[in-house]
Amino acid sequence: MAMPTDIGVVDLMLGFPHTSVEEKKATYDFFRPLLKDEQSAKDFEFPAEYMFKGVPDVVDPDTDVVQWVIDKMDAFGIEIAMTGLNDRSIEARRRHPDRFVLNLSVNPNEGMAAIRKMAQAKEEHGIVSVSVFPCGQVPQVDIDSPLMYPIYMRAVELDIPVCVNAGIVGPRMPSSPQEVMRLDRVCYDFPELTLCTMHGCEPWTALAVKLMLKWPGLYYLTSAFAPKHYPEDIIKYANTRGADKIMYCGYFPAGLTLERQFADLPNVPFKDEVWPKFLRENAMRVFKIAEATGRA
Repeated sequence: MAMPTDIGVVDLMLGFPHTSVEEKKATYDFFRPLLKDEQSAKDFEFPAEYMFKGVPDVVDPDTDVVQWVIDKMDAFGIEIAMTGLNDRSIEARRRHPDRFVLNLSVNPNEGMAAIRKMAQAKEEHGIVSVSVFPCGQVPQVDIDSPLMYPIYMRAVELDIPVCVNAGIVGPRMPSSPQEVMRLDRVCYDFPELTLCTMHGCEPWTALAVKLMLKWPGLYYLTSAFAPKHYPEDIIKYANTRGADKIMYCGYFPAGLTLERQFADLPNVPFKDEVWPKFLRENAMRVFKIAEATGRA
């Protein structure tokens, strides 16, 4: 069960640091209208700050953030990272096309504009997936809302996965849009869709496992969780029937240091045969990363 050290890790959620606290706070302005308590709305730099300590996401303004991230990746054996589509990630992919793949965050409330953005991002930047934060939309959008269905349809047409937050949301806002049972209807209506849950699915992890057993296109990413806190249901599933369904996904630098993640990882009790799939093979297959990077 020892974690191998000779695998080029694929991290499905890695970003770039901010160069000021003001820039960091502005990142979360898109859902700030949802925050009612004074601490979240005014005091926190990061709306889920009560859950995460020592967030490593602000650097000196003169920092070459692309090289900073590459150096961090190299230090921890991360060969390829998926990152959100923005000016920094476009520059990173230009400089290191074999190290970065891109994900487009979409807002279902934008209607056809969101659908057009998906096609444009695929054509111009070769995105390998899109993501939606249901609880973070203003107004909020349920995973199984009619507003989501055009996004699912276009993702099937573009042959890319949709990554969706599922489970209790971290920031202090209503969580009902991300109830895990909502995935069931989506998987039923879109049997060709590849759908990847993010941010834990808690407290419905047993239900998430049942749904993954049921639906071939449903997967689980470990984003926003220190490995020490991976749900037992998910570890057990990976070690039994779910070895092809669970993928490593970090939260650096948005919430967790790589030092913390890679110190915890060797203590996760995965079987020997699960590790290569968890750290690399599943991500390469599901997100078609070889096609985007030229790496096998």
